[in-house]
Amino acid sequence: MTELDKTQRALSPRTNLVHAGTWRSQHGEMSEALFLTQGFVYDTAAAAEARFLGEDPGFIYARYGNPTVRMFEERMMALEGAEDAFATASGMAAVNAALFCQLKAGDHVIAAKALFGSCLYILETLLPRFGVEVTLVEGTDPDAWRAGLRPNTRVAFLESPSNPTLELIDVAEVAQIVHSVGARLVIDNVFATPMFQRPLELGADVVLYSATKHIDGQGRCLGGVVLGTEEFIRGPFEGYMRHTGGAMSPFNAWVMLKGLETLDLRCRAQAATAAHLADMLAAHPRVKRVLYPGRADHPQHELAKRQMSSGGTMIAFEIEGGQEAAFAVQDALEIIKISNNLGDSKSIITHPSTTTHQRLSEEQRLGLGISRGLIRLSCGLEDPEDLAADLDQALRRA
Repeated sequence: MTELDKTQRALSPRTNLVHAGTWRSQHGEMSEALFLTQGFVYDTAAAAEARFLGEDPGFIYARYGNPTVRMFEERMMALEGAEDAFATASGMAAVNAALFCQLKAGDHVIAAKALFGSCLYILETLLPRFGVEVTLVEGTDPDAWRAGLRPNTRVAFLESPSNPTLELIDVAEVAQIVHSVGARLVIDNVFATPMFQRPLELGADVVLYSATKHIDGQGRCLGGVVLGTEEFIRGPFEGYMRHTGGAMSPFNAWVMLKGLETLDLRCRAQAATAAHLADMLAAHPRVKRVLYPGRADHPQHELAKRQMSSGGTMIAFEIEGGQEAAFAVQDALEIIKISNNLGDSKSIITHPSTTTHQRLSEEQRLGLGISRGLIRLSCGLEDPEDLAADLDQALRRA
């Protein structure tokens, strides 16, 4: 039994991030125990049978579940307000399983066009190989969602804000639209973080994260997590995961638990830095445009105010001079590091058209607003003024 049961989940997110889901062994350890075991021992053969039949709720095999992993899942459930959760080996394992577990040949998926490159690969390449039809729509246009629906639509998928252009989609409205044909709405909430957006409260059915990003927050481990109703998680999702093997390792789950303890503090500090840097970049003579949901000039700023509690930790900005200038700016930076990760305690910059979205055609990239001069910045925990000075000197030198 965990220390914070379902009756106690009215506690604030900061408290749940430290305490929720904690199981203590007979030793009474303060920090969560790390159970590095792939299997479990049964007192009798009959006990093993009962465990496999589901009559005994204990653990069977690490691919199915593990005490440390379950602590991470329960802490995420308390944070997200979800009935159940399943941790995965990576964020893309979470996306893959959340989609494939509920689809079969002849089904239809509708999704927003503005997605991470690997998500587009699953939708445009993998799912059609198995007879699943996919329609990509302009996510910001409710009429496009309505027009794209079919009687056999089973799943709708989106990310908001999107990677890398920080496009926002009205989650509540899209949820109503797709529910009209009985489809589930699956949302990748990694850019917003669980601190700044609550998709399940907005009407989504399933929410997922790359825990590699803000949840770990220090660039150490891969991981993902999918949250939803108990019926979905313990039904199609668990069945898919048990037999395909994309489960999170106990060690990575322990690292994620440690990351969750500071998630609220880190995200709020990073978001404050992002707001400061977005204003600085918007006023810079070398910057053509800035995309940040917390600024009044963001195309969906009013929507951001309704469904997000902060502008978030990510910024996209475009400079004149295309790829050559974008590379020169990155190369001139002294504090901010070039990497394709995000949500780290270290500030990270990347050039989406040659990294995260390089497999897309030039036409696709431009259609998503990803020009050769667009740069994505993940704001870390450094002093905001140091980061501003670093960006200024890099822009001027380039």
